[in-house]
Amino acid sequence: MRRLAFRGAGCTLKKLDSMGSKRRRATSPSSSVSGGDFDDGHHSTNVPGPSRKRRRLSNLPTVDPIAVCHELYNTIRDYKDEQGRLLCELFIRAPKRRNQPDYYEVVSQPIDLMKIQQKLKMEEYDDVNVLTADFQLLFNNAKAYYKPDSPEYKAACKLWELYLRTKNEFVQKGDADEEDEDEEGHEQGTELSSPGYLKEILEQLLEAVAVATNPSGRLISELFQKLPSKVQYPDYYAIIKEPIDLKTIAQRIQNGTYKSIHAMAKDIDLLAKNAKTYNEPGSQVFKDANAIKKIFNMKKAEIEHSELAKSSLRISNKRSAQGDRLSAITMALQYGSESDEDAALAAAARYEEGESEAESITSFMDTSNPLYQLYDTVRSCRNNQGQLISEPFFQLPSKKKYPDYYQQIKTPISLQQIRMKLKNHEYETLDQLEADLNLMFENAKRYNVPNSAIYKRVLKMQQVMQAKKKELARRDDIEDGDSMISSATSDAGSSKRKSKKNMRKQRMKILYNAVLEARESGTGRRLCDLFMVKPSKKDYPDYYKIILEPMDLKMIEHNIRNDKYVGEEAMIEDMKLMFRNARHYNEEGSQVYNDAHMLEKILKEKRKELGPLPEDDDVASPKLKLSRKSGISPKKSKYMTPMQQKLNEVYEAVKNYTDKRGRRLSAIFLRLPSRSELPDYYVTIKKPVDMEKIRSHMMANKYQDIDSMVEDFVMMFNNACTYNEPESLIYKDALVLHKVLLETRREIEGDEDSHVPNVTLLIQELIHNLFVSVMSHQDDEGRCYSDSLAEIPAVDPNFPNKPPLTFDIIRKNVESNRYRRLDLFQENMFEVLERARRMNRTDSEIYEDAVELQQFFIKIRDELCKNGEILLSPALSYTTKHLHNDVEKEKKEKLPKEIEEDKLKREEEKREAEKSEDSSGSAGLSSLHRTYSQDCSFKNSMYHVGDYVYVEPAEANLQPHIVCIERLWEDSAGEKWLYGCWFYRPNETFHLATRKFLEKEVFKSDYYNKVPVSKILGKCVVMFVKEYFKLCPENFRDEDVYVCESRYSAKTKSFKKIKLWTMPVSSVRFVPRDVPLPVVRVASVFANTDKAEEEKHSETLEDSKVGESILHLEKDKEDVPVEMSNGEPGCHYFEQLCYNDMWLKVGDCVFIKSHGLVRPRVGRIEKMWVRDGAAYFFGPIFIHPEETEHEPTKMFYKKEVFLSNLEETCPMTCILGKCAVLSFKDFLSCRPTEISENDVFLCESRYNESDKQMKKFKGLKRFSLSAKVVDDEIYYFRKPIVPQKEPSPLLEKKIQQLEAKFAELEGGDEDIEEMGEEEGDITETPSMPQLQTPLASELDIMPYTPPQSTPKSVKGSTKKEGSKRKINMSGYILFSSEMRAVIKAQHPDYSFGELSRLVGTEWRNLEATKKAEYEGVIGQNVSPMVGTPAPGASPFGQQIGILGPPGQQAPPPYPGQSPASQPVMQQPSTPMFVSPPPKTQRLLHSEAYLKYIEGLSAESNSISKWDQTLAARRRDIHLSKEQESRLPSHWLKSKGAHTTMADALWRLRDLMLRDTLNIRQAYNIENV
Repeated sequence: MRRLAFRGAGCTLKKLDSMGSKRRRATSPSSSVSGGDFDDGHHSTNVPGPSRKRRRLSNLPTVDPIAVCHELYNTIRDYKDEQGRLLCELFIRAPKRRNQPDYYEVVSQPIDLMKIQQKLKMEEYDDVNVLTADFQLLFNNAKAYYKPDSPEYKAACKLWELYLRTKNEFVQKGDADEEDEDEEGHEQGTELSSPGYLKEILEQLLEAVAVATNPSGRLISELFQKLPSKVQYPDYYAIIKEPIDLKTIAQRIQNGTYKSIHAMAKDIDLLAKNAKTYNEPGSQVFKDANAIKKIFNMKKAEIEHSELAKSSLRISNKRSAQGDRLSAITMALQYGSESDEDAALAAAARYEEGESEAESITSFMDTSNPLYQLYDTVRSCRNNQGQLISEPFFQLPSKKKYPDYYQQIKTPISLQQIRMKLKNHEYETLDQLEADLNLMFENAKRYNVPNSAIYKRVLKMQQVMQAKKKELARRDDIEDGDSMISSATSDAGSSKRKSKKNMRKQRMKILYNAVLEARESGTGRRLCDLFMVKPSKKDYPDYYKIILEPMDLKMIEHNIRNDKYVGEEAMIEDMKLMFRNARHYNEEGSQVYNDAHMLEKILKEKRKELGPLPEDDDVASPKLKLSRKSGISPKKSKYMTPMQQKLNEVYEAVKNYTDKRGRRLSAIFLRLPSRSELPDYYVTIKKPVDMEKIRSHMMANKYQDIDSMVEDFVMMFNNACTYNEPESLIYKDALVLHKVLLETRREIEGDEDSHVPNVTLLIQELIHNLFVSVMSHQDDEGRCYSDSLAEIPAVDPNFPNKPPLTFDIIRKNVESNRYRRLDLFQENMFEVLERARRMNRTDSEIYEDAVELQQFFIKIRDELCKNGEILLSPALSYTTKHLHNDVEKEKKEKLPKEIEEDKLKREEEKREAEKSEDSSGSAGLSSLHRTYSQDCSFKNSMYHVGDYVYVEPAEANLQPHIVCIERLWEDSAGEKWLYGCWFYRPNETFHLATRKFLEKEVFKSDYYNKVPVSKILGKCVVMFVKEYFKLCPENFRDEDVYVCESRYSAKTKSFKKIKLWTMPVSSVRFVPRDVPLPVVRVASVFANTDKAEEEKHSETLEDSKVGESILHLEKDKEDVPVEMSNGEPGCHYFEQLCYNDMWLKVGDCVFIKSHGLVRPRVGRIEKMWVRDGAAYFFGPIFIHPEETEHEPTKMFYKKEVFLSNLEETCPMTCILGKCAVLSFKDFLSCRPTEISENDVFLCESRYNESDKQMKKFKGLKRFSLSAKVVDDEIYYFRKPIVPQKEPSPLLEKKIQQLEAKFAELEGGDEDIEEMGEEEGDITETPSMPQLQTPLASELDIMPYTPPQSTPKSVKGSTKKEGSKRKINMSGYILFSSEMRAVIKAQHPDYSFGELSRLVGTEWRNLEATKKAEYEGVIGQNVSPMVGTPAPGASPFGQQIGILGPPGQQAPPPYPGQSPASQPVMQQPSTPMFVSPPPKTQRLLHSEAYLKYIEGLSAESNSISKWDQTLAARRRDIHLSKEQESRLPSHWLKSKGAHTTMADALWRLRDLMLRDTLNIRQAYNIENV
């Protein structure tokens, strides 16, 4: 028994190994340990002594320490506490030195999980004890630094206990102490006495490795048969100190070098270790190395576990039966014949998994070939975020997962097949390749829906392919400068140039080797180990989000070898890029960071040692000419990467933009002003930046993507808008260039946002896959479990009021995409299955099938949802544990009733049998004289008990009956009889037409009867389903052989699967079939006859569902009231409520009617109640960016909203619909399934109305609701999306306003004309002087800059003939004319723009009295706009006067105040205004006066009722808080001596009316 148990464990071990082939471990630790236990038990009685016991144990396949280390690490990484939090998150990275310097005072050896994971990846843990030491150090560090009551300390203790417990499960105690003894015992145990026998076993092991293939038929050992060429791969022998290949191993077997299996195992381990050291993790060679190691260990375990006494005979028999087995001599000869070129080609197949096709294809095709370029363009196509969009097209879909794909697509094709065609040179023209690519795209478009992610990828890839094909068709050959591939043929004509090229390549190899061979002093560790290959995308997905241009030494070496560098500088740039990436991703002070710094230093020193580059003719290459034009230094850019080209394009677009007059707007932004010129600039601007700085960052490759450069540009424009006046020219130029910047980025990257998965389609696809999987679920014989459930009635008689529901109805709902929630679909499926359980016996086939389908549903549901990681749904709360409890409870209720029914049934059958015997006395008499026998003869045929026979049917038109003989006898009259069980054909049973049957299937019935032997027509055979497909009876025709899988009850008209075949043993002899029969199921014979009826029924169903097919099914909900302790009387509060056929719950967001706004506002329901039949809700309001005050240069996320301070109570009648507002983290990672993507918003900031500031907050409020409230289903994206920012909605509007203002100055402003004459220099237009009024002593006025727009000269104004149009003079212009000459004399070398800045600075620093003097000088020549009217003196006298007819109004007291809010005042006796001018003109005046001018119209003599404006009193007006918030409080710095800001503004209003209109002379307002 022990031997059987041990061998079973060995089988389990092999099965587990084969299942885990995709993982990195070689064996299953748990299986190995269990195998050791069995072996111990088996040998302990025969071999005494502990040393012998250990030796026997060592013969078993030992636990792979690498696999155990991975298991231990995964256990720690995946452990969650009671709240579902991952405890390992506290230890992923050590604290940063700059944030927690005291940590490094306490901890001398910092370590974190990232370092442990990196060491695991590089397989540095050869022993579990080394990993244990690192984990112990990690947790001891945490306990040393953190306090005992901290979460970190507790987590460290808990994880350390978990680690020790898990380790003890894998590793037996004492293994570490007995390692040497085990090693010795292993060798002794595997050492065999006969050299010939050992050689045979070693050849078996070698053969197992040599002939192993992967599932696709590829030979795994191909790249391991011979070492790579030293010419092609010189670095291999620098990295690998002990090279070995299968040829060497074969020769050692032949020479008798190996004295034991263990000696060969060491060489196989060395072979795998070399491959994994040289090749990057995740590559095909890396995986093949693990596979070879695993195959060897499995074969070795199989041999060692066989009985030694019989092994020689078994092996010799095997060898004689398989003549094609390779011996060690044959393999050595075969390998010896392989050429170096073949080995080089084999070794060239080392490539990274993600880029395997693109890199390996270059081994058989020139990269300059147009066919390769078109293929590579399609395969390497990426989206805006750098993600490879061609990945789903690498291979064809799985036939198991997507069987319908191969039904719809008749000619499937993938990139892998196209690549093989390229390799076999099957394409002669681009058109042939394009045809196959188009076929692949059309297949994808035909199978996928138009809005799916795959469909969009196809469209993008087709555009890229067509563009590339046009480009290839336009040019006959490919230039060296554009392709950046060195062409040997172009240099063949010049030996001198060729020698220089070889010299450059040799220098690059020397520099590369200097980096490759650099080692750490003291330890001897290679510094380049972590730079050899890029990090795994699986282990470090964030690396490829942070680093957009990954680079490693393998890629650099590949470029050097294939002459892809046009010069040494290009290679140096790639080296520096690699080091920058390492420093950018890793923390300062980390090992990788320090290694990058050290390697870069070694590279510089080695280059300095080699001396300067030799002069050559390459300086005039087309590539360098291009780079000189593009603004990138030729010295640093032998060739530009795609990202550098994009950055340069953005920079040049901003730099070279000119307005319609040819003025370059970027001139003023090229260099910052010096601190001596504008010291206050550096006080105001905390982060100054100019275009020179941006260009230097670009040259140094500090920008990893376009967004980082755009951020610097936006900061520069923000600085300009912050420092300069809103009406200045610099302000306007900053906005225009900001717009140019964003438009250029949109053109380069495309205007499409990061792809947001269509959650609705994904949910419908998930439900569709779940339904198909459940309905297709089959047993071992290929029978669908759902077939038996097709007979379930649509309505339960116990619940007649429920709507009918069957699998057909559910299928139609699924196909019509009517399900939006998984829990509703689950409810419908479970309702059908539970009805089947309720209406059938527990021992019936339908009941068992229903339970099996329900279990399978839960299993597939959890797999598709990944237990809530992809879809979080209330449906997941129902598990198999709940199902088992429900089934057990149901069985307890039904079993007693069923037992009672069976008892009554048996009694009834007994009574009927007795009654039939009593009624036939003669039969009873004759029965007393029966002579039973086991066989009888009839018509030269012998019949036995257990035989199956055809019996003559009762009616002539029927088929013969099939009966199994159970008894044979002869009565007193000499007549022979048989008695047995009758088998029914499908057409003899009652069943639905949808049911399917096996070919030649019959059913064992519950009908038994006797028949005269004379009615036998012939013999047949009925076989149990488990034997029918493998065996066949001898001497029987196929048409006389039947299969039986189920029994049929004629009374209940039901089928039940037979678990145990109990029929009498037949005399028929069975033999194995040559080829097992396929499992084929056919439709019922009633299918065709019922087809018309079914179509009619389906039409009836469709007619009854008119209008509903396009509606989504809604989950049943109920109103959920809630008690509010602080609620108002008469109000009934709810957590969930239905209003206007819309279900709302607390926490939902809704659209609210908003008058006067472009988009409706968004509100969140925090309370909702019903009072007097009307429903209300209360909650905060979210506002859109256009409702906030911000700089026009500010950028927002698409669909971003802000949480305002406003909380309102609204009637539910104002709700327009539901929406969702998500936090930034949730917006990137998930979506509610029932909300359209257009109605999902992002909120990460709160907008404070008082200080007009946007401040980020931690997250939105979450609500805890009762169990009756139906929670939303949340779908989590597999990869977070990357939201794009868009410009402010105010940007375009502000630019248009400023352009309109400056358009009025064209031709009249001499300063601007003068600026236009100097190329590239512009000036800031300084602010105009502030108005001096008596209110300056009473109010603290904010310095305000009036609009700097000057009206054009009025027609008829005087001007000299031939002279330029004069501008309207101001105090600043007069001051500028004097000060400019003074500054020009002091700084003769300053440009016009620099002079203008200094003039503006001087004007701002000028005292108010001095400014008033300049304004006074101007006032002597130009009529004042404030004070006593001077008709005729003002150039605007014909347009606007001071006195006018009665009935007109005064201007509003402040902008934005409506006239309706102002009380009536008695009208003055004299008119105040004349008629409005025919065309309004803007004047250089205050904002209030501009509002007045804009309000003038030809239909009215005044803007408002001026008498009401004059009569307004502070004591008569009561403003609400909302009205007060809209007051122009920004006009004043503070409220001064007044009680409130409103009082201060009232005083300001009175002073403005009195001084501006000079009312004292026309009206007595002394008491105002």
